[in-house]
Amino acid sequence: MISGMKTSEDKTDVLIIGAGMAGLTAAAELKRAGRSVRVLDKGRGVGGRLASRRIGEASFDHGAQFITTRDARFVSTVEGWRETGVVEEWCRGFTEHADGHPRWRGKLSMNSVAKHLSHPLEVGLEKQVVSLHCLQNRWRANTNTGEFYSASAVVLTPPVPQSLALMEAGGFLLPPEMHTRLAAIDYERCLAVMAVLDGPSLLPLPGGLAPAAGPIAWIADNQMKGISSVPAVTIHATHAFSLEHWDEDRQASGRLLLSAAAEWLGASIKTFQVHGWRYSKPMRVHEQACVVVSQSPTLVLAGDAFAGSKVEGAALSGWAAAEAVSRLNPFHTAGTKAGN
Repeated sequence: MISGMKTSEDKTDVLIIGAGMAGLTAAAELKRAGRSVRVLDKGRGVGGRLASRRIGEASFDHGAQFITTRDARFVSTVEGWRETGVVEEWCRGFTEHADGHPRWRGKLSMNSVAKHLSHPLEVGLEKQVVSLHCLQNRWRANTNTGEFYSASAVVLTPPVPQSLALMEAGGFLLPPEMHTRLAAIDYERCLAVMAVLDGPSLLPLPGGLAPAAGPIAWIADNQMKGISSVPAVTIHATHAFSLEHWDEDRQASGRLLLSAAAEWLGASIKTFQVHGWRYSKPMRVHEQACVVVSQSPTLVLAGDAFAGSKVEGAALSGWAAAEAVSRLNPFHTAGTKAGN
């Protein structure tokens, strides 16, 4: 359930910051355990990199492109999604890199998976947390609109640099060794182009390709994929290209990528948009599935920089964070609101 928060202060048992896969997975697990859980996200919708966009009649997945499964629990979870119509199998690999493992896509879009996860949860959107403070054995999250959210436990799932900035803004200092290891986690950037074509692309079935060289890391045909009713192509630039052109005009960068993709397009471009993913994928992954920053009051860091950079890794990290909260903060406190 997506909701707006109208009170100046909101008290809950567990506060999850970030409504991507890790945050939603942690929240769902804690809610099943009977905890009072609130999720906040600065975006207009849930999902993080489980992102989709429409341009006219065209539909695009412009963040995470598909889901793979290896961990037994996640395999079972995705199978449950398949049975309920949340996901469908896209393919079992791409061209010469086919390995026989299923690539799952959201039945409607990748973002529809996040919406499914968020449905039973209390999610506050367009709530940008700007600082996190430790006050009287509780955490208080301050937003850019002057709202306050108080919780006995917090799970931080934004990219690690943003999580560190929230703690620093609230005056919470990490042990030097922990801070050094977390601050060393860096991310690839990615410029993503969404192009509407006036005819079918020339991409080979099943509609995804990772070029071996050049500025393009990935190109996909969303119509072949099964989510767009009209020809619509997503292009992901390499980290090197994205970093080089990050501060340049987005349309100009998009035209360069479309030119590089010409051999796979085979049609004229009707219109296109460009999105920049500053934290597209961690360059290195922490050896722990989540990191307990504080035991009391409980503060846990989770996300795709911990259990793995794929969608599955984010889910595993969310589960690990929920388990850590349950272990360190075992007593349920009913959520109450103050300031009415």
